[in-house]
Amino acid sequence: MRLIQITHHDLDGYGASTVAAACAPVERVVHVPRYSDVGPVLEDEIKRLGKATEGEILLMTDLGLEEQTIAGLKKFAALNKRREEGRRHRLVVLDHHASSLDQLRRLGLEPLPDPARPGLNRVDMGDPEIAILIEEEICATRMAFEHRALFASHEPGTDLSSLLAAIDAVDLWRKESPAFRGGLALDEMFWEAVSSFVPVGHPWHDRFVSDLLLAAAEILRTGASPAELEQRATAMRTGVVDAMLREAPDDDPALTTRMRLARALARSDTLFRPLKDGTLLSFALDSGTFQRVSDLIMDAGRAKRVVNVQRMGTLSFRSNDGTALDGARLFRGGGHRDAAGGRLQSGSAFSMTDAIAQVEPVLNPEKPAGSDSPFAALKNWKG
Repeated sequence: MRLIQITHHDLDGYGASTVAAACAPVERVVHVPRYSDVGPVLEDEIKRLGKATEGEILLMTDLGLEEQTIAGLKKFAALNKRREEGRRHRLVVLDHHASSLDQLRRLGLEPLPDPARPGLNRVDMGDPEIAILIEEEICATRMAFEHRALFASHEPGTDLSSLLAAIDAVDLWRKESPAFRGGLALDEMFWEAVSSFVPVGHPWHDRFVSDLLLAAAEILRTGASPAELEQRATAMRTGVVDAMLREAPDDDPALTTRMRLARALARSDTLFRPLKDGTLLSFALDSGTFQRVSDLIMDAGRAKRVVNVQRMGTLSFRSNDGTALDGARLFRGGGHRDAAGGRLQSGSAFSMTDAIAQVEPVLNPEKPAGSDSPFAALKNWKG
């Protein structure tokens, strides 16, 4: 079955996606930074699953369950009930937040303790294809590993024990654990790499982060200190990027890692989406990556204007024809002719699809039918 994962945008969330990828072919991973955004993301997936002809697996990891998300779980159950036997979807929710237990009870879904596993709570949705598990005493990365039978197609081909121990210790803040200091070092390395090299949304993103985490965990397994891990982080990152760019037609190892990756990112058909006027839109890129990649895109002639939409609602326009400022003005912004910024009316965006839905009608408003007709002016004439 096709496997899609929605997970948190932190070390534990990426640890869970690393474990999932080691156990099954994961087609797509959606990383969500804010629990308040999980509901809309889940709603989009449910709409897509409603049209899917074959059954799929939706795996949700390390996401606190808030009211809109729980409503989505109920909607998933209702959708599955309407589907034919043999084409039903599977939903696996692996969470470890105490707040999720509170919210579920408040909304009429009573989590029941698992008699065979102390600390584990299950929620019965009346559908054998839905597994909602909440286990406070372990991190989501370890939950993904220990409950892998719910979604896995094979056993991991690598030893994940040091990764599990490090993330478990730091995510649950178990300072007495021998793995805690290594977990802190792993967390530092993660945050330095997760957003500023291969952005979320690019097909290489999860491979890049997971390969780094696995390489770092292997170093920790040999007994390396946090200082040694930090010292070797650059070499690890270079090794991962060398492997990714081995077939790249324009790679230049004399450049910095970010410069090398920018060339590959500029060719992406998924990182940037075209709007009706030819503007290319990206979502949630850090400013340095957007600056480098947008310049390469315009130099290659792929677009004359690009815009990056951040989750908190800020927009950055770049152009090579003087139209960046024109775009920014439509979003209460300003700046230079070829470098300007503005802000979404709603104040935030939760996905690429949401960003396009908010930007497109402002940049390219629909004209009323017949408005281009020479008779349109006469129709509205009051003389």
